[in-house]
Amino acid sequence: MGDKTKFEIEFVIQSSPQLLYNYISTPSGLSEWFADNVNSRGELFIFIWDGAEETAKLLKKKSDEFVKFAWEENDDDSFFEMRIIVDEITKDVSLFISDFAEEDEIDEAKMLWENQVSDLKQVLGSK
Repeated sequence: MGDKTKFEIEFVIQSSPQLLYNYISTPSGLSEWFADNVNSRGELFIFIWDGAEETAKLLKKKSDEFVKFAWEENDDDSFFEMRIIVDEITKDVSLFISDFAEEDEIDEAKMLWENQVSDLKQVLGSK
C-alpha cells in the first residue's frame, strides 16, 4: 500500500448550510446520497454499499460547518472531510471535500465524489 495523496474538490450547492449539514452529518441524511444505507453507533458510522459494510469513525464535527471521518481499516492518517463554505459576499454555498487516494486513483476518487454529490444535489433539489 503506497502513500496516499490528499486531494480537494469543491461543489457549489444551492442549499442552506443547515440543510446541507443534515445531509452530510446524519445517518439518515448520508443514506439519501452517499451510501445505500448508513447506521451509527456513537461516533462509528457504518456505510453499506451493495451489501458490503465499511466503518468510519467520526473524528470531528462542527454544526453547520463540517464533518471529518476516518475509515476504520486505514492504518495511515488519511481521512475524508466535508466542509460547508458560505461565500461572504454572494452567500453561495459550497461543499468542499478533502479526501485521500493512491496517486493513480485520484481521478477515479474525484469521479466517485462527483457522482455522489450529483445524487446529493438531486436529493436537495439543487442544480
